[in-house]
Amino acid sequence: MTEPLLFTTALLIGLLGSTHCIGMCGGIAASVGLSTRQNGQSAWLILLGYNLGRIASYTLAGALLGIAGALVATGITGVLLQTLAGLLLIAMGLYVGQWWFGITRLESLGGHLWRHLQPVAARILPVRSPTQAVLLGIVWGWLPCGLVYSTLLWSSASGSWQQSALLMAAFGLGTLPAMFTTGLLARQVQAVMQKRLTRQLAGGVIILFGLYTLPWGRILNLS
Repeated sequence: MTEPLLFTTALLIGLLGSTHCIGMCGGIAASVGLSTRQNGQSAWLILLGYNLGRIASYTLAGALLGIAGALVATGITGVLLQTLAGLLLIAMGLYVGQWWFGITRLESLGGHLWRHLQPVAARILPVRSPTQAVLLGIVWGWLPCGLVYSTLLWSSASGSWQQSALLMAAFGLGTLPAMFTTGLLARQVQAVMQKRLTRQLAGGVIILFGLYTLPWGRILNLS
C-alpha cells in the first residue's frame, strides 16, 4: 500500500472499530463526561485531554512494536508478519460484526500489564482537570483490546517504527469521533453504534481491509 492509503486505512479501522471501542472504553468516557458536568468543568476539554492521552499511548505502542517489526519485516518473516496482521484484522472484523468472538482470547495477553495499571487509573478518578484527563487517557490506552492489538500488529508490518507510530496515531484519531461524542451523548451514541446492522457493516469493511492486507503476491512468489 502507498503511505496515504495506509493512513486512510488506519483512520477507517479506528472509525469502523468504534463499535468495539464503545463497548470497551465507552463507560469510562461517559463517566469522565458526567464527572466534568457535576464539577462544573468544560466537558469537551476534559474529554479531549482523555482521548489525546489514549492516542498518545497507542502511538508509543506503535513505535515500540514497530522497532521489532522493522527488524523482522524482510523475506519470509515479513510475509508471515503481514499475513498474521491480515488474519487478525479479519478476526477483528468477525468480532465487530458479531459473527465470531475468538479474538477476545488475544485480549487476555495484556491482562498481566493491566492488573498493574488498573489501580493507577483508579487513583486518578474522578477527573477534575485536563491534566488528570490526559493522565487517565495515557493509562487507559493500555487496556487489553483486541482491536488495538490487531491494528498494532498490522502497523508493525509497515517496515519502520516511525510509520508504525504514525499509523497507530491515525487509528487513534479514527476512534476519536465516537469516543468523544460518547462522553457527551452516551446513550444516543451507544444506541446507534450498537445496532446490529451498524456493527455488521463495520465488521464487513474491516474484513475487507484484512483481505487486502494479506500479501497475496509475495505468497505466490515464495511458493
